[in-house]
Amino acid sequence: MSLIERLTEKVNAVEPLMIGDSQLTFDSGEDLDEYQLAKAERELRETPEVVQEAFKVLCDLLGEEDDLYVPLEMEFLQKFLRRCKWYPKSAFKLIKRFYEYQQNHPEYFENLVPTKERSCLLSGCILPLPRRTAEGCRIVVIEAGATWNPKEVTLNQLFRGVIVCLEVAIAEPISQVSGVRVIIDMKGLSLSQVTYFSPKFASAIVDFVQRSLPCRLKGVHIINQSFVFDMVFAFFKPFLKGKLRDRIYFHGNDRSSILAYFDAKCLPKKYGGEYDSETTNVGEKLYKFSSSFDDYFAEIRKYGYTKNT
Repeated sequence: MSLIERLTEKVNAVEPLMIGDSQLTFDSGEDLDEYQLAKAERELRETPEVVQEAFKVLCDLLGEEDDLYVPLEMEFLQKFLRRCKWYPKSAFKLIKRFYEYQQNHPEYFENLVPTKERSCLLSGCILPLPRRTAEGCRIVVIEAGATWNPKEVTLNQLFRGVIVCLEVAIAEPISQVSGVRVIIDMKGLSLSQVTYFSPKFASAIVDFVQRSLPCRLKGVHIINQSFVFDMVFAFFKPFLKGKLRDRIYFHGNDRSSILAYFDAKCLPKKYGGEYDSETTNVGEKLYKFSSSFDDYFAEIRKYGYTKNT
């Protein structure tokens, strides 16, 4: 039984996670529907011939990297290959950057399993939404305003929680093909919270997202921001380049602006959508659901460089 199959078995054994009136599922199935197959071929060059050749070349390249341990299995490598449109040399470079980043930033990856991120998952600061966009994008909401208490959840812990959600998302073939959209809700951000940010933190986060994340990040959507947010964004702005810079959208309180990028059916009512997301103890439910991923995270944490590069 493969790692993803074992993970799916564990997830199916726990109580379903209901976000309001919708169930959050882990879409592990490798059988993409006709829409996703066509999308993969059109946008990622994903055909049987390209896939076979790219996988072979990537395995050969990785086999020559003596101090880098990763499983030479399609199930694992396809998230890197899809991110790079099945160009094996680009995927090889991405894998190296991904694990070099982990090596250089142990504060974000060391012992990273969901149950060790209890305070963050319980806080309500991070929530994957149960409904995808029409294109199949997974949506992750980060509430970094009034919901976030930096004395209870540090910035490092918050980012570790985000990584947990993203690593789960990019294990889903649908998310590998269609990507992820992130909504950052800054409602209630205070001046005192701004003091917790620094150029060093901003640089590290942007470096990970821009250069090392094996995910098709289709957009970062900032909502409910005030003038206070401009102080936070000033830390990040100097490091933003190219596609990431162009894929950051500022919506303020304009719900019609948000709906230009999201279908109403996939958003909760508080963001201008159609479904009721209000629920009690959502953090507790998310934490319990996430605990079923512990073995998966413990396994993937074994991968990477075996010595300093």
